This record gives sequence, C-alpha cells and structure tokens, in this order.
Amino acid sequence: FYFHKVLLITIVFIALWLNLRINTKHKVIMKIQINTDKNIEGHERLEAYFSSELEKVLSRFEDKITRLEVHLGDENSDKTGINDKRCLIEVRAANMQPIVVTNHADTTEKAFQGSLEKMKKVLGTTFDKIKAY
Repeated sequence: FYFHKVLLITIVFIALWLNLRINTKHKVIMKIQINTDKNIEGHERLEAYFSSELEKVLSRFEDKITRLEVHLGDENSDKTGINDKRCLIEVRAANMQPIVVTNHADTTEKAFQGSLEKMKKVLGTTFDKIKAY
C-alpha cells in the first residue's frame, strides 16, 4: 500500500512539473518600449498611459507579441503645423517579420490612438489569416 501511495504521489509531481514546463515554454512576454524625439516630452505619466493602452487594446494578441515599440515625433520641430505629430508602432511577433503602422495627427495622443487602432486591425487580419491556414 505504501509503495502505491509513493508511486502515485511521484506520478502526480512529474505530471505537474511537465505541465508547468509545457505552459512556460509557450508563454510569450510582451515587452513595451516608448521612444520620443527631442521635440516630444517623454514623461513617465505619458509612457505609463501609452503602455497601459497598448496592453489593454492589444491584449488578445499578447500570447503572440514579443515586443512593441512606439516612436513618437514632432515633424515640424518647434513650428506649429497641421498633423505634424507622428506615431509609429512596431510589433514583433514570434516567428514573423515586424509589423509597422504610422499615423499623423495634430496632437501626440491623437497620433498614438490612430496608430493603435490601425495596429489592432492589422494584427487581427494577420493572425486571422494565419489561423485560417
């Protein structure tokens, strides 16, 4: 009886360990990096807001995305202009080429939101096509 109990406990531990190894092997961690040019103030609050929006909007793809880069810039420098703020979002997904979208707007926040919506659509289409094959 004792032998069967020890054998059963051993089998359970091995099964749990293997399951843990399998789950952690396929877990992809999404890294987010925010870059700004010298004309955009990259405050921590702004970066925290953009990071939380990225995680929220792109959460359905988090198991596929390994890295997200956001590049914010003011193309007219100190001068004012229409749609002079640019946001480029680059997504690196496991085993795929980088996916890049860009949006221009009159504010940094609007440029970011436009790029984020474009990326959401592109990723949805891309991963749906992959799933179909």
